[in-house]
Amino acid sequence: MPQMSTEIKKVDKLSIYIKTFWKIMRGLCKFGLKYDFPIFIGKSVEITHRKHIKCGKNVKFESYSEIHGLARDGLHFGNNVTIGRYTEIRPSSYYGVGNIGSGLKMGDNSSIGPYGFIGCSGKIIIGENVMIGPRVSLFAENHNFSNEDTTIKAQGVSNKGIVIEDDCWIGSGSVIGAGTLVNKDIPKNSVVYDKRNRTIKDR
Repeated sequence: MPQMSTEIKKVDKLSIYIKTFWKIMRGLCKFGLKYDFPIFIGKSVEITHRKHIKCGKNVKFESYSEIHGLARDGLHFGNNVTIGRYTEIRPSSYYGVGNIGSGLKMGDNSSIGPYGFIGCSGKIIIGENVMIGPRVSLFAENHNFSNEDTTIKAQGVSNKGIVIEDDCWIGSGSVIGAGTLVNKDIPKNSVVYDKRNRTIKDR
């Protein structure tokens, strides 16, 4: 378990301990959810179809996140996984209409930042030690639209799945390649991967 910083004052530590206590208490009240103690659940977290969800130790569902477990393969969260505030994980329709989605497998020590959206109708596999930043969306499903003689809605969807390997960082803005030295502003939504800060292309 990570140690709290020595710079934090006692009154701030007390506040953290109290909030953490209530997150543990909320976890104990989520009957039907399979998990290794402890699990931390923030305020107003919505968890449905709990029998399809399995969590390792120290999983954190931050406040206002929505975790929907209706999936063929379920949702599997490894140890020390964090799901950020207002993040939605949705494998299937809220109402069970249409095909049931595949689900999600998330490795140890991985996290999804606030306001994320994980559409795991197709199987999504996230490795270990993966950091997904705020407002990142993953869609493992795409609407078919090649037939111009009928509506897009009537053409169904394609599920290909997504695999994110271990030790990745995924952000929602520009992409900076490994080894790139950044010493000036980078244009929004650009891809930069050399040591001279040259914008190679727009995303």
